[in-house]
Amino acid sequence: MPDRGFKIVQEIGTIAVSPESEIHFSIDEFRGHRYGSIRRFLKSESYTGPTHSGVTLNHAILNGVMDMLRQLSKEEQSPADRELGRFAKRPGLAIVVRITTYRNNTGIDLREWQDDVAYKGWTKRGIRLPYEHLEKITGLLEEMKKDLPETGSAP
Repeated sequence: MPDRGFKIVQEIGTIAVSPESEIHFSIDEFRGHRYGSIRRFLKSESYTGPTHSGVTLNHAILNGVMDMLRQLSKEEQSPADRELGRFAKRPGLAIVVRITTYRNNTGIDLREWQDDVAYKGWTKRGIRLPYEHLEKITGLLEEMKKDLPETGSAP
């Protein structure tokens, strides 16, 4: 009988956000489907491990996100807030890639947008990546893409 639970298949890399927080890039598997995962992890005396902040990307969405990020200028210090693109995850749910500024810090926001009969708007699922790490982010996504199968879908 196949394993139907969650497991991390491959750690790709991390980006330190603060002494207590880092962002992990990995390839995970859930119920037989492999997907790219970007998730915030905490490191403190009371808790060390993953948080709810994060997104999952299948191969097609990962390609689209990478195309959007490649168009950004590494030299641009504070790019204007704007939406870069939307990628359908399943009917009624999409990953939206945006440039956002919060508390004078520019970030790349990857967040789920739900649009169905039950709800229309942002979900709690998403992550904000520091813009100053754009080059490292694109490098980690490239590594993720190499080892992520082109078939299958993200949960």
